[in-house]
Amino acid sequence: MQLFTIRLLYVLIAVATLAGCGEQKGKSPDQSQKVAVIISTLNNPWFVVLAETAANRARELGYEATIFDSQNNTALETDHFENAIASGFDAVLFNPTDADGSIANVRMAKKAGIPVFCMDREVNATDAATSQILSDSYAGCVAIGKYFVEKLHKQGKYVEILGLVGDNNTWSRSKGFHSVVDHYPDLKMAAQQSADFDRNKAMEVMESILQVHPDIKGVFCGNDGMAMGAYQALVAAGKAEKVMVFGFDGAGDVITSIQQKKILATGMQFPKLMAKTAANYAHAYFHGKRDFAQKVPVTVEMVNQENVHEYVAYGSE
Repeated sequence: MQLFTIRLLYVLIAVATLAGCGEQKGKSPDQSQKVAVIISTLNNPWFVVLAETAANRARELGYEATIFDSQNNTALETDHFENAIASGFDAVLFNPTDADGSIANVRMAKKAGIPVFCMDREVNATDAATSQILSDSYAGCVAIGKYFVEKLHKQGKYVEILGLVGDNNTWSRSKGFHSVVDHYPDLKMAAQQSADFDRNKAMEVMESILQVHPDIKGVFCGNDGMAMGAYQALVAAGKAEKVMVFGFDGAGDVITSIQQKKILATGMQFPKLMAKTAANYAHAYFHGKRDFAQKVPVTVEMVNQENVHEYVAYGSE
């Protein structure tokens, strides 16, 4: 059923791409539109895949595409939007830095007549972006929560490492996980701390937590970079075989670690699918389409040691 959902979304993308026949106003047919790909950070392989896939798909469709790195800084993100508007970009494929802090930038582009298509991360407004293509993080983490409970046999102390506190994905994943785990009173959360989706920060956080709580049984991390950082800390402490680590993203190193029976599970997102969808939507917009869904959910699939052979980095076989 999940694979069917993804294939169906590909069909919808194709339909959206072909919809409409008018040219975008403001440029003559022989002028190439320019697409800005503005990404929260390129200091993470997952977002590099998202950015490069979006830019490459835009180029395949015949447009100029430039990638901008916001470095998780809303002020720098604002600079990128101002640059995109001043430089005559015609659409923005956008991975927001902050669900609230990025709204003004999207509205600035909208006021300038430039459509914005959010990828993976959303902004907390339904009247700003043209469309938002988003992983179903909550449902994905419900599945991980169920597996977490099963593997820990419904008891023991555990740790949760959160991502960026200003990103809705952080809380969607946490809420999905806790919607399951909190029903088991013998599962005790020893610590909950943010590591900003950063591998090195997660390693430092895990090292500090282990000094206070050396007897934990599991770690749930809001992304795979943090899962790998937590695992490194556990290896250094000689606890890697005693503590189960769960991530979220579907990154290549975690897929390999699951195959090697180091990491227990992850939530497979599909950044390539989201990026291509955003680029295809921009293409459809340039050709007259305007009736886009405000939010387009993309299914997340749990990958564990039983089914990992069905997956590759950032996607399925």
